[in-house]
Amino acid sequence: MTTLVAATGLVRTFGARRAVDDVSLALSAGECLALFGPNGAGKTTVLRILAGLLRPSSGEARIGDVRLPDPAARGRVGLISHRSMLYDALTARENVRFAAALHGVPDAEEATVRALAALRVADRADVAVRSLSRGLQQRVAIARAIVHAPDVLLADEPYTGLDAQGGAALTALLRERRAAGAALVVVTHHLHEGLALASHAAVMRAGRFVRFERAEGLDAGRYATEYQELVA
Repeated sequence: MTTLVAATGLVRTFGARRAVDDVSLALSAGECLALFGPNGAGKTTVLRILAGLLRPSSGEARIGDVRLPDPAARGRVGLISHRSMLYDALTARENVRFAAALHGVPDAEEATVRALAALRVADRADVAVRSLSRGLQQRVAIARAIVHAPDVLLADEPYTGLDAQGGAALTALLRERRAAGAALVVVTHHLHEGLALASHAAVMRAGRFVRFERAEGLDAGRYATEYQELVA
C-alpha cells in the first residue's frame, strides 16, 4: 500500500518545553488515525507539523515521498481546525472558491458547489461568513479544506460547533474521503466517535504516544476506561 503520511522521530520544542517528543507514525492510503489525549498533550502541534505549518525541531515528516514543509507536499493536505480561519468579509462561496483556485482545481466553481453541498450549506453560499452562526462557519471551513480532494486530511476537533446535521455531514465526508483512498488523522476527545472512524488509534500524553494500535476489534467501553487510566 502507498504510504501517504510518515513521521519519524518528530520533536518540537517551545523554549524549554517539549510539545512533541519523539513521535513516529505512518499511514497508508485509506487509513485513518484517531488521535486522543488531554489538552496540552501535543496533538495540535503534530497536526501543524504534518500540515507543513510548523517545522519540527528535529525529525522529519513526509507526504508521500516529499518532505515537509515543501509546498508540493502541503498542496496535497487539507486541514480542518476547530478555528474556522475564514475571511469574514467574503461569502461562503468566495472563501471556498479562493481555496480551490489556490490549489489549482480545474473547475473551481463546480468544486466549490460540490463541497458546500456536501456540508449542507449550499443555501448559504452567498452569505458573508461574518453573518453565519459558529456552526455554519465550521461547515464552510470544512468545505474549504476538502475542495481540492486532498490525499491527506488532518482534522483537529472538527466537530466543534456542529449540530447533529453538520456532524452527520462531516462523518459521511470523512468516511467518503477514506473510501476514496485518502489518509486521515482525526484529533478528537470523543472516543467512541473516533474509534468508529479509525483504522488506527493512538493516545498522546506529554508529547509522546503512550498507546498506538489498530482500531479494529477494540471495545470502545473498555478503551475509554483504559484511556482514563493512561491520562490520569
